[in-house]
Amino acid sequence: MKLRFHDLRVACTCIAFALLSLPALAASPTTKPAPLPRDSVYQLPLVLTDQAGHANNWATRRGRPQLVSMFYTSCRYTCPLIVDSGLAIQRGLAPAQRDRLDVLLVSMDPANDTPAALMNVVATRHLDTRRWTLAAPPAASVRAAAGVLGIRYRKLADGGFNHTSALVLLDGDGRILARTEQIGSRPDPDFLAIVRKATTP
Repeated sequence: MKLRFHDLRVACTCIAFALLSLPALAASPTTKPAPLPRDSVYQLPLVLTDQAGHANNWATRRGRPQLVSMFYTSCRYTCPLIVDSGLAIQRGLAPAQRDRLDVLLVSMDPANDTPAALMNVVATRHLDTRRWTLAAPPAASVRAAAGVLGIRYRKLADGGFNHTSALVLLDGDGRILARTEQIGSRPDPDFLAIVRKATTP
């Protein structure tokens, strides 16, 4: 059977359209991320602006265990010990475990903790920005962030803060696995054991 010219032109047009559609089909997502667990802290819509000035919802940190605390950059006593605690936890991990753990310090003083102030702490403490993020939420979100992390704070007349000094371990989905209020250069051994387990490949 012979194809008429009109039929051949229609067939070629259909083939060309199909070929042009292939990249779009390949690029379309085939699966959606699993819903967050109901007890995930990432259920809180929280935008954080980090030491480099980048603003992201903290749910983008999903997928890796996180060591989280709250602090403020002008603190001269307790908050440096929180940094010491994070560094001590890292030193207590094997290299493969260390590579799987991120550290997030959330400011409770966003009015003063600009990206430049946060970066100053990063530089002064020689923090590895491949693993450490210091970030500030909007002022209106600080109380909510502290609430989901179980951290209490109160602003003082001199501009400082009275606050809970705690490290909180989140799993890859943002669920709280453990917390400790033992801070300093000697890590809480029970807490460290849980961090090791959560970061073991």
